[in-house]
Amino acid sequence: MGDTSFLLHALSVKSSTDNTTARPRPTEARAKLRLEIRARRRAIPEREQRHHARQLARGFTRSRLFLQCRSLATYLANDGEIDPGPLVTRIRHAGKRVYLPVLRPRPSRALWFSEHRSGDHLQPNRFGIREPDIRRCPPVPAWSLGLILMPLVAFDEQGNRLGMGGGFYDRTLAYLRQREQWRRPLLIGLAHECQKVPSLESQRWDIPLDAIFTEAAVYSWQLPPQANRR
Repeated sequence: MGDTSFLLHALSVKSSTDNTTARPRPTEARAKLRLEIRARRRAIPEREQRHHARQLARGFTRSRLFLQCRSLATYLANDGEIDPGPLVTRIRHAGKRVYLPVLRPRPSRALWFSEHRSGDHLQPNRFGIREPDIRRCPPVPAWSLGLILMPLVAFDEQGNRLGMGGGFYDRTLAYLRQREQWRRPLLIGLAHECQKVPSLESQRWDIPLDAIFTEAAVYSWQLPPQANRR
């Protein structure tokens, strides 16, 4: 599959000089870690990449999450990210609806999600990133989905996620910070096991994940015990 996460890299937002409203620049340590882990995942041989993707698909489809969800959003893998393609094939065969992120119109720097069926045409958005055509597939808000499968650069065992730095998912899902009981959708990170780090400093705008699936393990924090069975 393709290049969704390049959206986050290509559109990384610079801090404004207005300190009252702008997000601060990423710390030097986070920027250095981002480069290090991106290089680490790109170094995974292609054959091993495919194996990881198959293992991820097997593990996820055995989980309660897979059995219970009816609609979910995923991404197009890029830059060494673990490929959800084999998982998406199983999801489609199970009759579930698959969505992809779509840029919201300017000036927003957040996302909608549009359904994507096998064989549907993807068109480049204003930044050259492939996405569904919203004229054919009307977009829906995040809260209408059951799950969002999210790419990431690094993660820790506390559920913190380091992304590409653009903040698109964080802006899109900011409403979840105000929700303690009703949380929809569940946020599931997908990664190679080698992307795990001892700890990540949580930023005030970060949206914590409910679980992370890798080719080797499941890490869960907000899910019922049945949900993380392999």
